[in-house]
Amino acid sequence: MLQVHGLNVKLGDLTLADDMSFSLKPGDINVIIGPNGTGKSTLLKTLFGDITTQSGEIVFNQHRFDDTQLSVWRERIGYMPQDIRLDVSLSVVEVVLLGRLDALSWRIDDKMLTEAVQALDDIGLAHLANRDVRTLSGGQCQMVLFAQAILRRPEFLMLDEPVSALDLHFQQVMLEHLVRKTRETHWTSVMVLHDLNLASQYADNLLVLKDGQVVSSGRPDRVLTPELIKNVYGVTADVSYDGQGIPFVRTQRACAI
Repeated sequence: MLQVHGLNVKLGDLTLADDMSFSLKPGDINVIIGPNGTGKSTLLKTLFGDITTQSGEIVFNQHRFDDTQLSVWRERIGYMPQDIRLDVSLSVVEVVLLGRLDALSWRIDDKMLTEAVQALDDIGLAHLANRDVRTLSGGQCQMVLFAQAILRRPEFLMLDEPVSALDLHFQQVMLEHLVRKTRETHWTSVMVLHDLNLASQYADNLLVLKDGQVVSSGRPDRVLTPELIKNVYGVTADVSYDGQGIPFVRTQRACAI
């Protein structure tokens, strides 16, 4: 379990986390939503140790975050930031293998290579294994980096807008695979999404951020209300529910044609 207590983060005069507290359970898909500039990506970077906190406590599976031992802290984490450029002369499978950089040597054994190819096959990209990553589309690069994160075998997996460049098919492939692996391995998984309907479909728990604070959290059917959407995003929306009780958000146009 990840536990955050009283987290405060500032960059200059800008407050990005204001006395933030929450917990994330293993085996659940946790999704962070909220408007642009409210601290979603900053929160993931802070949990990874890329941004210094002013105060607060971060504890994962009884291990307390210590910025003087970042390498030890990061051993448990798989982190996929947004907008990573793969401008390197490597094949797709070589990029995936970097997820196990801690276990690599001058010679890559057959077992590890098989695992990397299997990670690609699981998301429908095994046919690209020997392609130069510089020839891939943005969406294909996102899928390759996802396979890299999965191969790392993390206890704690963080994905920042992982489907932003994906078509409908690969959105479903990635998110279904994420759910399956999270359940099987009992990872603590958290991702940032902008699409509220994708978030409602796949999240066990939503964290709603606004102005550096968690303004709501819980199951999507309890969190995603017209009132919350108006308060957080400043737009009017209708919320309906499918046969499984999953909410569907449809925004109303601000003006008629």
